[in-house]
Amino acid sequence: MSLWTKKSIDQARADGDGDEGQPTLARSLNAWNLTALGIGAIVGAGIFVLTGSAAAQYAGPGIVLSFVLAATACLFAGLCYAEFAAMVPVAGSAYTYAYVTVGQFLAWIIGWDLALEYLFASGTVAVGWSGYFVNLLKQVGLVIPPALTSAPLTVKNGFHFETTGALLNLPAVVLVGVITVLLYLGIRNSARVNGFIVLLKLLVVFLVIGFGLFYVVPAHWSPLIPPEVVDDKGSHYGWSGVLRGAGVIFFAYIGFDAVSTTAQEAVRPQRDMPIGILGSLIFCTVLYILMSLVLTGLVPYADLNVAHPVVVAIEAVQQLHWLALPVDIGAVAGLTTVMLVMMLGQSRVLFAMSRDKLLPSPLGKVHPKFRTPHVATVVTGVCAAVLAGLFPIDILGELVSIGTLLAFAIVCGCVLILRITQPDTPRPFKTPLFWLVCPLGVLVCGYLMYGLPGDTWLRLIIWMVFGFFVYFGYSRRRAA
Repeated sequence: MSLWTKKSIDQARADGDGDEGQPTLARSLNAWNLTALGIGAIVGAGIFVLTGSAAAQYAGPGIVLSFVLAATACLFAGLCYAEFAAMVPVAGSAYTYAYVTVGQFLAWIIGWDLALEYLFASGTVAVGWSGYFVNLLKQVGLVIPPALTSAPLTVKNGFHFETTGALLNLPAVVLVGVITVLLYLGIRNSARVNGFIVLLKLLVVFLVIGFGLFYVVPAHWSPLIPPEVVDDKGSHYGWSGVLRGAGVIFFAYIGFDAVSTTAQEAVRPQRDMPIGILGSLIFCTVLYILMSLVLTGLVPYADLNVAHPVVVAIEAVQQLHWLALPVDIGAVAGLTTVMLVMMLGQSRVLFAMSRDKLLPSPLGKVHPKFRTPHVATVVTGVCAAVLAGLFPIDILGELVSIGTLLAFAIVCGCVLILRITQPDTPRPFKTPLFWLVCPLGVLVCGYLMYGLPGDTWLRLIIWMVFGFFVYFGYSRRRAA
């Protein structure tokens, strides 16, 4: 089989359904479920975890501009994802879109990249969740030993691993286990749990923004872009810091990408996928910008370099102390839905790649009762638990961002290619001004990738080289 063998759109749909007589994924998600999945994934790590560290280490108050930059790239990519998800409503997301556009080899590259994106996203969020959960327990008088709440490994100078003395981030591992069980038992129940928790965390976010705006100190926003500083860890602040901050917090937007992996479980994907993808993206962008303004206005940005920056910000204002407990509850609940959607997305990508014979066949099996890809779900849970239990949040976050940006750039390029090569294919949703939006999406994503540090690029290259060995040593022969 050629490296560039492509699927037709009809074949992609048929392969997604599997063999006749075998159980298939249940179509039970409506427009609200899809939008809630997007919000559930997007509103979480960006607000409750990464905004603080990105502002403190890279952008300062200019983190607001970082969110605008990231949102611009997301809008371009979101329009392209919406077109593909309505046209090819199967589980593989960007992997399947690449398969029908540019062939098997590039599809493998994007599928392998999505594994990096979703697995490391799950680890990042679980580590952030653990920080908020431990803080919540402290407020009710319960203390978990630090050796069981921290990563046992840290990274110095890009690739030098050192031990921290901790044993395991136990809360993060437990969370992964609980979500794995929930996803195993069915998409309908998972969507219901997600919808309830989304409403809860939005209430908390509205409380912080609404009350926090009354206590911001405008002086904390000056200068908006702090002068650039260069040290042994690289460049911080200045415009380069804003750019790097955008690359880091871009991780916060991967929710709409995960929505597209559930297209095969949507009742009316041609109509509802664009609603879920674009609706969640636009709504959450506004929330991110407002929240970053409030956080950097309540305290000096340097104070936000912690795992739970929202709590630090509101505890700095006496009148807002009452919000500490609701914020911890909202963060614990909110980050739970992010984990749920990331692990949901990863299992569906593994499922799609297995159906195409690029991964072992058990990953493509559907549970006869729960109608979920149960083997792929368990494998996802095990991998996410290892990452969450052993690694710190900073290395995980930057790896997720570069993987996400690569996926978005490829999808934007694929929409442009397919518009040229298959102009008459029915498209329930069309990207407006595709001749402008698609190239801009590729360029903006590439620009944000350029702003990420060299060691992150090197880790991506190592991951991809490992993927090439897997493809040429196993996947290509099995697919043939």
